[in-house]
Amino acid sequence: MDVTTPDEQPEHAIEKQQTTYEDLENHRRLSWLKVFTGGLVLYIFGVFALAATRNTNIFPTVVMLGNFLVPITYVAFFYQRRHLSKLDMPTTSWSFFYGGLLGVLAAATLEPIFLSQRSLFYSFEVGLIEEFAKIIGVLIIAKRCFHDSEMDGLILGAASGMGFAALESTGYAFTAFLNSGGSLSQTVLITLVRGVIAPIGHGTWTAILVSTMFRESGPRKFHINQKVIGAYITVAALHGLWNGLPDVLSLFPDTVFNVFTGQVSVAIVGFYLLWRRYKEAKKLQIERIRQGIQHSGCWK
Repeated sequence: MDVTTPDEQPEHAIEKQQTTYEDLENHRRLSWLKVFTGGLVLYIFGVFALAATRNTNIFPTVVMLGNFLVPITYVAFFYQRRHLSKLDMPTTSWSFFYGGLLGVLAAATLEPIFLSQRSLFYSFEVGLIEEFAKIIGVLIIAKRCFHDSEMDGLILGAASGMGFAALESTGYAFTAFLNSGGSLSQTVLITLVRGVIAPIGHGTWTAILVSTMFRESGPRKFHINQKVIGAYITVAALHGLWNGLPDVLSLFPDTVFNVFTGQVSVAIVGFYLLWRRYKEAKKLQIERIRQGIQHSGCWK
């Protein structure tokens, strides 16, 4: 007769729960790709419909679809890999909405006040302001919750950052449309460029910062320590380098190659830091279960 001791039962339960989640993750692994391909088909159809009919009523729909496609896909990718997290979709959606709307409004309000157009560190000042603005929505959502799970912070940070990116890209596309005298090709070009670079920037940087904040915090109370401040300075620096490197490197020969190399380097560093946060977050999720730490009821 096989007898399981009380000490062995939790380990068996953990392994069984982990296996269940891994099976679900494998089953849903490509769901984000379905989101992307379905949205891409609709966007292409919308562009052709707009070009053929010149119906300005559908212009906002096409622009928003194009600029929200990659951000939503990015968030779906991480949400489906939340690994033992109880974070739900409504909360993640609210982070996307609050992070984007409040972040854009806060950045638009703070930048004219604190930025110096002639400052040598202009790009880094933008990074400091926008990386702060993007976490405002997360702070509001998680104010009364048990925000001590790094995985929850990573997903909410990615959602907040991508909400910001989606609205910012929509603004760029609309500005390009006006400045070009109503050129559809210019609007599509800006949308495509911003869509390609969207995962490199806002979503990745905010995910790194907020995941660190959640890891260092306790239930219902955020802790701002040296590690959180270090993460904030790091992502703000990456943001500043991303914005400022093209102007600096353009002063040297082989401008295109230098700028491309510089931007790729910044992207690699950001993705590497995010990958480390994600691997650590998965490990901490298992440790939380072994220690008997309950998931927050706020997410339900």
